[in-house]
Amino acid sequence: LNGIKAETVSVAICTYNGARYLREQLESIRQQSRTADELVVCDDASQDETVQILREFSAESGIKIRIYVNSANLGFTRNFEQALRLCD
Repeated sequence: LNGIKAETVSVAICTYNGARYLREQLESIRQQSRTADELVVCDDASQDETVQILREFSAESGIKIRIYVNSANLGFTRNFEQALRLCD
């Protein structure tokens, strides 16, 4: 591209016991007109099926997905800051 770097689109998602709505959210991201180059997910120690849903979506979506599962709950702000730092 003549020395011009193409833009990279990273989507940061923070989850916590969000299994009920997560599939719909992930499908919405997959169906965007501009596909994300990466999806960075930081799960804040969910106790439901959230992480399992993320792993299933990762296997089938065709989108580069990095899933990080916190060993202890960080809280919304710290978890989102972590997700942003992990984005390329």
